[in-house]
Amino acid sequence: MTGPALTPALAEPAGTDTGPGGAPARRGPVPVAVLRGLAGLAGLVTVLEVLPHTGLVSADYLPPASETVRTLGTLLAEPAFWTALGDTLTGWGLGLAGAVVAGVAAGVVIGSVPVLRAVTASTIEFLRPIPSVALIPVAVLLYGTDLRSKLLLVVYASFWQVIVQVLAGMQDVDPVAEDTARSYLLGTWGRVRHVLWPTALPYVMTGVRLAATVALILTITAELVIGAPGLGHEIAVAQVSGAVPRVYALVLVTGLLGVAVNLAARAVERRALHWHQSVRTEVTA
Repeated sequence: MTGPALTPALAEPAGTDTGPGGAPARRGPVPVAVLRGLAGLAGLVTVLEVLPHTGLVSADYLPPASETVRTLGTLLAEPAFWTALGDTLTGWGLGLAGAVVAGVAAGVVIGSVPVLRAVTASTIEFLRPIPSVALIPVAVLLYGTDLRSKLLLVVYASFWQVIVQVLAGMQDVDPVAEDTARSYLLGTWGRVRHVLWPTALPYVMTGVRLAATVALILTITAELVIGAPGLGHEIAVAQVSGAVPRVYALVLVTGLLGVAVNLAARAVERRALHWHQSVRTEVTA
């Protein structure tokens, strides 16, 4: 049985250069894209270092990049920083896990029953666009500023990223493959395992990758607005106390954390979809 159709998020154009004998050509030790990315990053750091010295922007509001890096080094030596980082990662991880489990389970159940999908379609389309930050007052009223407030916001925001992708994957199942499975007398679990799940898995991984980023955004937002423990709370405290370099250093940490989350999600996606055409194309390109 052939693999499922590519999702738009996974189907990325890639070259198909081949080596001797038709074997895929291997990339050089340093891809050009990486060099360009490093050059762009170096240019940004240079601008942030020079701009405060030109007088166009006051160093009181935009400290030089070197001062931000020095402040970051000081942060790394503080136990309170690592505690805040642990609080952020805990809220992010628990919220993402809950959203993925709930989204996959609900998506498979709803997508497997056409009547149930038709009944819930309008409800999903009504609830999905509601901004998660609009639930901050509700979260504070229910749980105060503890971990449960973060989890409420993170799970709500990330859940829709997953369930929408799962439903799209369930809808993309080849009717011929499904009829073939029924003709071989496969039960419900057999059809889900051998037909529905392989088709939906690329969509699921796309939803997980999107949900991972959304979960981090909502975690830090909850800490920043509600005052829940974590990096967002540390940013708010530094802002109130006027520690501008510390604010930028903490923002830099959240940015690096976002990059790490995205790279980890892509690595998991490639490993889970090693059989999928999109991943094989990326590897051999």
